[in-house]
Amino acid sequence: MRVTFVRFPDHERAHVRIERDDGVVYKMDSGPSGPEMPHDLVHYTVEDAFGMRDGIWGSIAGGVVFRSMHHVSGRRPPHAAERSKDLIREHRELIKRAEHLGGLCERAAALPDADLARFAVRDAYIPMTVEQLRTAAGALRRAQAGWSALAVGDELALEWPGWRRLTAAPTPGRTARPGRSRIRPGRSSS
Repeated sequence: MRVTFVRFPDHERAHVRIERDDGVVYKMDSGPSGPEMPHDLVHYTVEDAFGMRDGIWGSIAGGVVFRSMHHVSGRRPPHAAERSKDLIREHRELIKRAEHLGGLCERAAALPDADLARFAVRDAYIPMTVEQLRTAAGALRRAQAGWSALAVGDELALEWPGWRRLTAAPTPGRTARPGRSRIRPGRSSS
């Protein structure tokens, strides 16, 4: 999935362009722009540093469409709205945890590395090692430096790995019907 952040002029409404692997393109509102790193880029950076598939960006890659997202182009899969609602309902706590994690790491990135051990211990909602927090904080610092170096109109295009996406838990309605093979004629099962 390609995610493109544009450096808009300060105080202008900004958006993120999301080109999912299924060919559907969305524009996601991201609030007023400025020299600080956009909130959605904070989440992208943190979730990428942790290798998350069940955060905000893994959810979007898996088919979630948040209210801040607007369809731009591409054919949406059948029942996409229902699938999105089901994924949100099924993984609500994980998505909330990702929101919390992004804010936590953003605050940690503003601290010197020597203070991260005390900071990590204070937050019991998200168990993590000091090294994990240090890695995420470092990634955020580098991303902020890169964002600050962008001129108005420049773009930052990132690739979210296709394998790192939220998936629905298997249910009886999502499994193959008895008596039906998933192997197509002419293909070997081994």
